[in-house]
Amino acid sequence: MAVASGLYFLLFEKLLIDGLAESMEAEDGTAGLVTDTHTPAFDTDEFHDDIDNEISGGNYAADVVTATEIAVSPAGTLQFDHIDTLYDNGGSNDVTITNAEAQYFVLTAGSSATDPLVYMIDFTAPASSTASTFTTQINSLGAFTIDLTP
Repeated sequence: MAVASGLYFLLFEKLLIDGLAESMEAEDGTAGLVTDTHTPAFDTDEFHDDIDNEISGGNYAADVVTATEIAVSPAGTLQFDHIDTLYDNGGSNDVTITNAEAQYFVLTAGSSATDPLVYMIDFTAPASSTASTFTTQINSLGAFTIDLTP
């Protein structure tokens, strides 16, 4: 299996040096699905156009995610969260997806060449659907959580 879960490092570097003029809080994003043949390079992949082997056909289209949230808890964790992603061809419920292996997430900054990658979540096993809605349920603790305590 080539796909793995992880955070894309270059996004966080740009956020720390204010190189994006983007905020992860309340920004629109896009989530998409890739096959097992995608190999993420978390230290060098930077933008949406670095994603290859995305699912295609069957009325699949990446899902627009309009509610993102950053929360810092008193316990010293930083949590990135958003709504569950629904691949449903605009509500038609007729998406056929074969062998989705992972979901990626990008912030919508302008174009495929400038939309920064945020994360990749590996499903650990291929997932498929036939003429139905395909949902990726985001954990109640967020898409990812970073523990900031020493």
